[in-house]
Formats: sequence, structure tokens, C-alpha cells
Amino acid sequence: MSVHKNHPYHLVDVSPWPILGSLGAMTFLMGLIKWFHFFKNDLMFLGMLIMLLVMYQWWRDIVRESTFQGLHTFNVTMGLRWGMILFITSEVFFFISFFWGFFHSSLSPSVEIGMMWPPKGIIPFNPIEIPLLNTLILLTSGLTVTWAHHSLMENNFNQALQGLMFTVILGIYFTMLQGYEYLEAPFTISDAVYGSSFFMATGFHGMHVIIGSTFLLVCLVRHYYNHFSSIHHFGFEAAAWYWHFVDVVWLFLYISIYWWGS
Repeated sequence: MSVHKNHPYHLVDVSPWPILGSLGAMTFLMGLIKWFHFFKNDLMFLGMLIMLLVMYQWWRDIVRESTFQGLHTFNVTMGLRWGMILFITSEVFFFISFFWGFFHSSLSPSVEIGMMWPPKGIIPFNPIEIPLLNTLILLTSGLTVTWAHHSLMENNFNQALQGLMFTVILGIYFTMLQGYEYLEAPFTISDAVYGSSFFMATGFHGMHVIIGSTFLLVCLVRHYYNHFSSIHHFGFEAAAWYWHFVDVVWLFLYISIYWWGS
């Protein structure tokens, strides 16, 4: 492929990762079906391994293109920014569907659940125990990621490293507390529409926290290896946007499902 071009955009080289990633995802989903029906998870783990290997190598190539080859020009970065904005917008609507289902069921409880909310027999979580602690943890992590971002823009390497480290630790701590909460839950996902709404909304949010923590952990490693500068760090900026989105969704979850819904 010729390196000479008359446009400011980056056209990627031929890559095996899209087709291999698709095959990995298909293997993973077929493995899920096999696990559900035959209680054998070997194919699912194979698909997961393929996807993880593809993700590592694909993102390694993108880091190489952006950091060492200088292919992420201003126009390319603007395209990435709009891509991230649209992705987060799609995630907002994804969670709106869960809130819609929750309020539809809670504001007008059907006769099948006794016309009351929470349904009879459901013991909801106390909102001023672990849920409140998790709220404080996520709000604090929003402060630390902002601290890291401003430190990076001011070329303060150590403070950016510390801010990112604290954010990742707080994200892992949140996940551990939510896992403990699930283990101690007095109801399950099959306990009426309350259980379904609760575990679908909080479970998908928990998955987003794990993804965001991984995103920030990768940024922490990249920052340690000096991949970011004060004016060229969109990888970190995208992670910070995503983390703030996760924070805001949790606030709505806490207020509506844990506090008002209980």
C-alpha cells in the first residue's frame, strides 16, 4: 500500500481482526447456547479466549498507529470523538429501556403481583447501606478521574498516574461490593418483575463498571509508558467520558430503583 496520500484521513491497512473477532463472537454465543442447554461451557470459554486475544492485538495495532506512527491526525481524532459521543448516546437509550420497564411496572403494578410495589414477599435492599456506599465510591471515582485528566493536561505525570490508580481501585471496589450484594440478595432475577428489573438494570450497569475499569486500567498502563501528552490523549479522554456516563447512570439507578423503588 502506498504511503503517499492527498487527504488528512487514516485508511487502515488490511487487517485480520474484524473477521477473527466476528468468528470469536459467534463461537462465544454458540457456546452460551451449549452451556444453557447442555451445561457444558468449554465452547463458551474458547470463544471468550478468541475474543480477548483479538481485542488485545487489535487495540495494540491502534495504539501503534496513534502513538508511534502518528496516523491519528486532528481530523481522525475528531471522527473518533464523534464516534464515542454517538456510542455513549446509544448506551443512554439502552438504559432508558430498563428505566422505562421499571417505571411501567412500578407506577401501575398489575394484579399478577398483587397491585403493590415491591411485590408481596420481596424484601428490597436498604438504600442507606451498601447502595449508598457504592454511590459515594462512584462519585469519588468521578472526582479522581477528573483530577487525573487535569493533571495530564498540565503535564503532571505523577498526579495523573495517582488519579488513574485511585479511579481503577475504586472501580474494582465497587464491583466487589456489588458482587457481595448479589450473593446476599434475598430475591433472585426470577422473583416477579421486580427481580427482573433490578438485576437487569444493576447487572448491566455492573458490567459497564467492569468495562470502564478495564478501559481506565489500559489507560493507566499507557500513561505509565508515556503514550499520552498534554494535547494528544483521546484514549484517556474517551475512558473518562465513559466513566462519567457510568457515574450518572448509577445516580439514576440509586434514586429510582434502590431508594424510590423500595
